[in-house]
Amino acid sequence: MSSKPQTLFDKLWASHRIGSAGDGADLIAIDRILLHERTGGVALKMLAETGHAVHAPSRVFAIMDHIVSYRSDRAADDARSPGGEVFIRETRNMAQYAGIHLIDSNDSRQGIVHVIAPELGIAIPGASLVCPDSHTCSLGALGALAWGIGSSEAEHAMATGALRVNQPPQMRITIHGELPEGTGAKDLALHIIARHGASGGKRCAVEFAGSAVENLSVEERLTLCNLAVEFSAFTAIIRPDDKVFEYVKGRPFSPAQEHSHRAAKQWMALETDEHAEFDYELSIDASKVNPLVSWGTSPAQSSAINTPIPQKADSRALAYMGLEPGVHLAGLRIDGAFIGSCTNGRLSDLRSAAKILAGRKVASHVQAICVPGPQLVKRQAEAEGLDIIFKSAGFEWGAPGCAMCFYAGGVTFPPEARVISSTNRNFEGRQGPCVRTHLASPATVAASAVAGMISQSGSVMAEIDA
Repeated sequence: MSSKPQTLFDKLWASHRIGSAGDGADLIAIDRILLHERTGGVALKMLAETGHAVHAPSRVFAIMDHIVSYRSDRAADDARSPGGEVFIRETRNMAQYAGIHLIDSNDSRQGIVHVIAPELGIAIPGASLVCPDSHTCSLGALGALAWGIGSSEAEHAMATGALRVNQPPQMRITIHGELPEGTGAKDLALHIIARHGASGGKRCAVEFAGSAVENLSVEERLTLCNLAVEFSAFTAIIRPDDKVFEYVKGRPFSPAQEHSHRAAKQWMALETDEHAEFDYELSIDASKVNPLVSWGTSPAQSSAINTPIPQKADSRALAYMGLEPGVHLAGLRIDGAFIGSCTNGRLSDLRSAAKILAGRKVASHVQAICVPGPQLVKRQAEAEGLDIIFKSAGFEWGAPGCAMCFYAGGVTFPPEARVISSTNRNFEGRQGPCVRTHLASPATVAASAVAGMISQSGSVMAEIDA
């Protein structure tokens, strides 16, 4: 008798389920735990104070990314916010005391946790990973079971190697067709959120599927899954394929070469069975996706660049953003431009922006900043001369971290500055007090920086080259 068809998420959940934890929850084994210095040092200290040791130190990674300065000449303890150096030192000290992996501020492997986890092979297909950061869902792009947790859950996971979790409902979003030229994964994610709402994910485990998803690069898949939490998903996941298997091969924490063939064979089974059932199904036509820019204080409040702000737009969001219904996004004067974050700080993101910036200058009134997601990408970009293109255009070239995306005090854009940004969140104060953030792809950010106003990359290149 054949078993019931399973989804990809079902298979991952079952492979990590230790047993029932009571009240409908399951006890899930955690393969790898990621920490950052904003909460990691606190979690490690609380664990030590209760007399518990880290259950499996080799599976825990402390990474400096949230508080560190983005200045290119930063020292090991330099923070972007007053008092931030305390978090850095505490995390460093507690990580060394606990005997876990420490990727320090100026380590050659350092970078934003959700970017370096795939790059270093910490995140691999079939693994379960948690981190006290909601954008941990990014790692589902590799076929991993990954989600964000709180600090107390991080303590529990470190002490026991397991977490008590309620299995979420499941949703499949099938994306078919081809994305038009000039649009990418960021536009696709904003399109889905704008179309179905910020609560459209219904706290589900969302599987992205379909030909358009298969055609995305691994880095683009990471961007798509990164924004699932802005859709109110529990997590996101994509079936691992040959692109993913090749991507993770040979990375420092990936399976050793002698085990890679056996691992790949197991990973190939990580797919949704035919006739497996989901609680919700959505379908998206990729050919209908245009370059999008947010106009409000939620990623759901986004529209195609060449369209006006809806007449029934949220009044509070418009008041914060200093806008009115009917105003066209294209042509809005901007004060700042930012490229970076765990959403769009990868090498392909920098290349797409550099293609537009090459031989051009940022508008004189625009403050432009680029912060590569990890040190590895920073070095790769510099080897390709991308840093020269950014700096020659007028961008500041920063050091990896979450600065200028996640505001925690200190350096930011001026109040009421209108900033176009490749980040993932645009709620009130996300990039600083009263800063007005417009979310967009790196290409759109670069084009807008050059034009001095919100603009599409294609139109800017055509106008300037004419």
